Amino acid sequence: MGPAFWLRRFLTVFAGAFLIIGAAQALKGHTRRYATSQGVLWGGISASLFTATRLYRSRKGQACALCQDTPQTDHDQP
Repeated sequence: MGPAFWLRRFLTVFAGAFLIIGAAQALKGHTRRYATSQGVLWGGISASLFTATRLYRSRKGQACALCQDTPQTDHDQP
């Protein structure tokens, strides 16, 4: 899993968090500028934490059943 994989993972999480947080702020009645800035800020923080945690766990060899990003080893195969 090279840098392209982790960058794609970061951007995917960032986009999802940005949309959810921005939409929530807009539904609260905030201005579009405020909703966008909050989406960018908290989306970046969320994506950074998620990606850093997955990178750390991947290097430790801990599998993620949801993400399925840790390659199987010989003893994992049936």
